[in-house]
Amino acid sequence: MRVEHCFFCSAPSYPGRGITFVRNDAKVFRFCKSKCHKNFKLKRNPRKVRWTKAFRKASGKEMTVDSTLEFEKRRNIPVRYNRELVTATISAMDRIMQIKARRERAFYRARMAKAAGGSVKTKAKEVDRLAVHRNQHLRRAMQASQDRDARVAERTKARAPRKTALVPSEGMSMGMHTD
Repeated sequence: MRVEHCFFCSAPSYPGRGITFVRNDAKVFRFCKSKCHKNFKLKRNPRKVRWTKAFRKASGKEMTVDSTLEFEKRRNIPVRYNRELVTATISAMDRIMQIKARRERAFYRARMAKAAGGSVKTKAKEVDRLAVHRNQHLRRAMQASQDRDARVAERTKARAPRKTALVPSEGMSMGMHTD
């Protein structure tokens, strides 16, 4: 079963659904619904119609450059059936979908943060600053324990006997002759 993509809106067009239009020069156009077909006949540009994928990509609302998008491209190379290859392909497809979903979520979060008036880094800094502010009591407790440790170290240093430097007597020389 081959799932084609709509020429106008890029939505998946399943077999037996939608409209297929073949032009005089044998170019095939597939549409998912009559709405797309009518817009095509009206010679509308999909990049200017707000509900199409082309508009979303052109205006920066969806990812355009990502390695996971390469897997959706059509390949017309016939491959001999192999059970291990099919299972490996299906597991790879699942993994690719997980990676793609994670990247799309990150892209969406970055886009929303930018729309809110800042970059992702400034948003992360703001979240960190709020976490520090909320956990002020932990910071004070850590500071108190560090101060206590410093006082204990000072007391133990004061109690330790001081070592005196050896002063050489007249009979002992350290290799320096000043005659």
